[in-house]
Amino acid sequence: MTTHEVFDPGLQPERTLLAWRRTCLAFALASLVGARFTVDALGVLSVVIGVLGAGLAATAYFAAAAGYQRAQRALHAHGASGTTGVPILLVTGAALLVGIACTAFIVVRTWTG
Repeated sequence: MTTHEVFDPGLQPERTLLAWRRTCLAFALASLVGARFTVDALGVLSVVIGVLGAGLAATAYFAAAAGYQRAQRALHAHGASGTTGVPILLVTGAALLVGIACTAFIVVRTWTG
């Protein structure tokens, strides 16, 4: 079996990669749309948070793709996956930034009435 052949007949690594792609795309879009709708209340802070959130989501996307390649190589070589938690950490950071932006928006809107 070569490293270009699919190791898992159930395609679990491929399904996981597709799920990460959807999750990262959703967080990137949520960050940018959130920045768009909060820019009037938060100004440049909303743009910074939106770009950081989208950047973390994009980085998580590439980390997940690299993790998929690493898992495929490890499965072919050792029969076990060699993945890390880096994509989870990055997506958690993106979710945290979206939450901070939402909280800041609510606080600013409440104070300014």
